[in-house]
Amino acid sequence: MISTYQKPLAEVDQARDQHLTFLAGLEERGLAVTAGRQDPPNGGIILLDVDTEAEAQELISQDPYVLQGLATYAAVGWQITRGALAGYQRKY
Repeated sequence: MISTYQKPLAEVDQARDQHLTFLAGLEERGLAVTAGRQDPPNGGIILLDVDTEAEAQELISQDPYVLQGLATYAAVGWQITRGALAGYQRKY
């Protein structure tokens, strides 16, 4: 999921702790592989381990950034073939 901030960074940062807690919950459930803010900070990327775009959209709809109108997300499918994640195995 690639996000684009819809509000100034100062407003986004007011909800950042809530967003990070949301991400931690996804990680605990084995649904988020990694995440981070873009540079420059105009959005972020969350690599989800889900089977369908619909599942990704359902999960991301609960992100505090989305619920508060701070960010929108676009789903981009990806198949790992090389690099550090090439041997990645789903945890759950």
